[in-house]
Amino acid sequence: MRTPTRLEELTRWQAVWRQAPLLIGLVVLWVFLWDHVDVLTITTGIVLAIAVTRTLYLPPVLLSGRFDPWRGLLLGLRMMFDVVRASLEIAWAAVRPGPPPINAIIAVQLLTRSDLVTTLTAEAISVVPGTVVVDIDRERGLLYLHAFGTRDEEDLAHVRRQVLGTEERIVLAIGTREQAAAVRAARRHRRATGDRPVEPEPAEVPPHVAREIAPEQAASRHPLDDEGKDDA
Repeated sequence: MRTPTRLEELTRWQAVWRQAPLLIGLVVLWVFLWDHVDVLTITTGIVLAIAVTRTLYLPPVLLSGRFDPWRGLLLGLRMMFDVVRASLEIAWAAVRPGPPPINAIIAVQLLTRSDLVTTLTAEAISVVPGTVVVDIDRERGLLYLHAFGTRDEEDLAHVRRQVLGTEERIVLAIGTREQAAAVRAARRHRRATGDRPVEPEPAEVPPHVAREIAPEQAASRHPLDDEGKDDA
């Protein structure tokens, strides 16, 4: 039997269990703001956390109920490595002689439509110096980001691979089992075929200038979108 993935498929207790980490996080944030731990502070934090999650109109954020400690550790280590490497690259670009680096606004098609995974991916990408997310197309799962030092098509492809790699590591750490299995399958396929996202025909631009990529042929359906699938 497949684990429920949509809000309407969950029982009341399942929904409460999925929301519990978010409620606990809000309570902890409230305690940090007051910098004082007592019964009154904790009680008001619980009341406010419930009120915020129940009254404010926001899309429901349901956690997968799954966390892989090993994958979470690898995600954290890779994030620290990316931050250090990107910082050194930008520092060197600031002092080295020669023409200034060329930047670009590019679009990256994510594998999943999950609001939580999309948000975490955008945050992780923006933390690394040299890339910052400027817009998100939630309906199509597109991230628009400003990328540093993109002089040619290979640089653009490298940025896309970095973004998709970050999304994959997040899914493997906290995503559902179905999403994790689909990510592994997509990664094996990409390694075997060297498949890349479909892009429009390149315009006539100088070879040293990276062009802006518009997602005119973005997939209407996401590879990891299993909301419309019926159980066998």
